[in-house]
Amino acid sequence: DVDGLMENVAAVTNFLASQTDDPRGAMHLVPTREGKSYWKDESGGCWRMYEFVEDSICLQSPESDQDFYESAIAFGRFQQQMASFDAATLHETIPNFHNTPERYRQFRETVAADPMGRCKDVKNEIKFALAREAEAGSLRSMQERGELPLRVTHNDTKLNNVMLDAVTRRALCVIDLDTDMPGLSLYDFGDSIRFGAATALEDERDLSKMEMSLHLFRIYTRGFLTACPGLTAAEKAMLPMGAKLMTLECGIRFLKDHLDGDRYFSIHRPGQNLDRARTQFRLVADMEEKWDEMASIVAEEAKKTTS
Repeated sequence: DVDGLMENVAAVTNFLASQTDDPRGAMHLVPTREGKSYWKDESGGCWRMYEFVEDSICLQSPESDQDFYESAIAFGRFQQQMASFDAATLHETIPNFHNTPERYRQFRETVAADPMGRCKDVKNEIKFALAREAEAGSLRSMQERGELPLRVTHNDTKLNNVMLDAVTRRALCVIDLDTDMPGLSLYDFGDSIRFGAATALEDERDLSKMEMSLHLFRIYTRGFLTACPGLTAAEKAMLPMGAKLMTLECGIRFLKDHLDGDRYFSIHRPGQNLDRARTQFRLVADMEEKWDEMASIVAEEAKKTTS
């Protein structure tokens, strides 16, 4: 749905630009001569253009704690700037993207079908996932009850989607807005922790190397709350749950794809999606062990931004 996707991108970039005086503070689409947000060629190929972000850099991974902090500033600022935008007006370009209960329904279907005959070898992983199904819908239920506000979410909150000033290394703007959709602020925060606070690669085979760094969790939480003081009390309280559920959801997606025959996520070796699932489940278990500490960090950092 290129039209829907580009309507989202145009709406979000235009709104972000209205919220800042810094020309580098938002991406700027260059319209076609007909005033459209993209151009389609004779073969159906779609093309768009952005203004270049001058004197900026983009990092694949943080080179310091400050880099990670600046990514939190960028995505927290994104939430704060978009707070008054009606998220319901955006297209849901990937239906049920973070509908965790629906992800579980699909996972159960795959387990029941066992198309590749792999379930017998991953009984422990299936058991781990299903043992946590009851809480999978907690955030969505809170949203339906009106306890969590619908917000514009980026849905790919990695450092390499942030432009930094080439000299100061300060966050300028977020890029790659193709997955902007209606959702919860906790999705963006949670995915940042899932990816950025992990101590090993996503497909690490040695699970002893994988944990969630409380040090990095605090750094990101501090930056996110500093840049987004407008989060509600309920949103702040549920930040740890956002981290846990985004990690759990990603884990069941990896495991489902392994059981399906690796049809969605690209793999470069046999068993890679299973390894990815195992690292995510290890992160979930580690978060559970550190739950009280995570909650304390959020409370401490939230107090700093309101005092």
